[in-house]
Amino acid sequence: MKYGFVIDNRKCIGCHACTTACKSEHQVPVGVNRTWVKQVEKGEFPNSRRLFSVMRCNHCTDAPCVEICPTEALNIREDGIVDFDKDRCIGCKSCMQACPYDALYIDPQTNTAAKCNYCAHRIDVGLEPACVNVCPEHAIISGDMDDSNSEISLLLSRQQVSVRKPEKGTNPNLFYIDGDEASLNPSMTEKTGEYFWNSQTLGVGHFAKEAEKMAFTNGDVITAVLEATSEYTTAGNLAANGAKKSIDVVMGKEARRIYDTPNKGILWGWEVSAYVWTKAISAGAFLVLFLASAFGWVAPSESMEWWTYGIGLVFLTLTGVLLVIDLDQPKRFLYVLLRPHWASWLVKGGYSITLYGGLLTLLIIGLLVDLGALNQIIMWITAVTAVIVAIYTAFLFGQAKGRDFWQSPSLALHMLVHSIIAGAAALALVTIIQGTTADWSSFLSTTMSIGIGVNLLTMIIELTMTHPTVDTHTVVKMITKGRYARKFYLGVLILGNLVPLTLLLFGASTGVMAAASVMVLLGILFTEQIWVEAPQRIALS
Repeated sequence: MKYGFVIDNRKCIGCHACTTACKSEHQVPVGVNRTWVKQVEKGEFPNSRRLFSVMRCNHCTDAPCVEICPTEALNIREDGIVDFDKDRCIGCKSCMQACPYDALYIDPQTNTAAKCNYCAHRIDVGLEPACVNVCPEHAIISGDMDDSNSEISLLLSRQQVSVRKPEKGTNPNLFYIDGDEASLNPSMTEKTGEYFWNSQTLGVGHFAKEAEKMAFTNGDVITAVLEATSEYTTAGNLAANGAKKSIDVVMGKEARRIYDTPNKGILWGWEVSAYVWTKAISAGAFLVLFLASAFGWVAPSESMEWWTYGIGLVFLTLTGVLLVIDLDQPKRFLYVLLRPHWASWLVKGGYSITLYGGLLTLLIIGLLVDLGALNQIIMWITAVTAVIVAIYTAFLFGQAKGRDFWQSPSLALHMLVHSIIAGAAALALVTIIQGTTADWSSFLSTTMSIGIGVNLLTMIIELTMTHPTVDTHTVVKMITKGRYARKFYLGVLILGNLVPLTLLLFGASTGVMAAASVMVLLGILFTEQIWVEAPQRIALS
């Protein structure tokens, strides 16, 4: 048994009855939707048309939201329905990043993830989903696709159908008859927010958290249209040429959205950027000390070891605090460890962080009590764990299939290099505070210089390589030429890389080292903020 949906766009009239029925059936709060009807206009007046496409969870066979969920709050039933358990959800929003179809949201009342669950409670008693029952045109067909005699199975065998984003490899079980690429592919139209009946364009759900207070009015749309046509008006009357241009604005020469689900905003904000940064410092400080000691480049003093382990624990604690703050259900943060779903890199990362903290504590104990040869074994295990702590977020981002830019194969190297540079910068500041040998200063300066060079090379590869998708190309353009360009060139390239590299190569004073270290740390923070935030500005539906 395998349930699925067919949306027959030949019949859909865009009445939104399915949206209303879904909200009524599941008591879906204002401002978020499990099912919605996206509307797109295409063509040039008078040869134009309006497209209606019902959007919802695709109940994928290989659902990335299930794979990334750290607590098994999402699961695939034996009948193929992707269901969820809000009582296990910690509100980490990983599933929302993983879904290429923008099907999940954070319920503003429960602060947990939610989505279409195929009305599983109705299916279990032999009923059809609420949206299917209420559709006046029978444009939504549900049923068991494995049953050769079912209506959905017969439709799939006789009609040409399409799915959204087949390149994602999720094997979606939501099919469209007469699906139009302008409607199904979000990159074909711009998400402007100037939609009919939509005063929620500033964001809802997790983004706004006060959707119920918003007023519903068409004023925003009317104002937008009037502003767009104002340059063609004279004393309130449209001139002949102006009338044609205003119609083009309203109807659109190119395909454009006129109704869509409200904006969910930046799901992983400053907390995630900051946690990647603090994690890099924590893991990097130990890795730099370990490299110096293991390869005999510089012998660390006991004082340097105390500082290193202390920095590691302090910034690791900050990492944990930031992770908890980012959860919409922070009281459930222990579920990651106590109810783990081992396929999720969030779980692997959580256990790695816990193990790393324990190992650092053991090393501190080793400074107080001589552990002999055991200390060296702990050092090597800690080094391996530190590498995992430094790079696991790259694999977590890789599981977020909704964000193409994060699928870069060089992201793990990007994070490891950042960790080494951040650790060297943190220890360089320590050497300035406590005073140390010239060998240590030289080693840290060399480590930072090489790290910056590798970092620049990594960024060049990430930003100039041939990008496999339109979304990735759009993010790169956003970083290099768009809204993040100033921060990228001034904060990342110049302040965070080129200036400190120049100072390290041609300066030798303590002040120069301190300035270069601070700049490097700021540059990494700016980089993480851009790399985390920019891909989330791409519309998924």
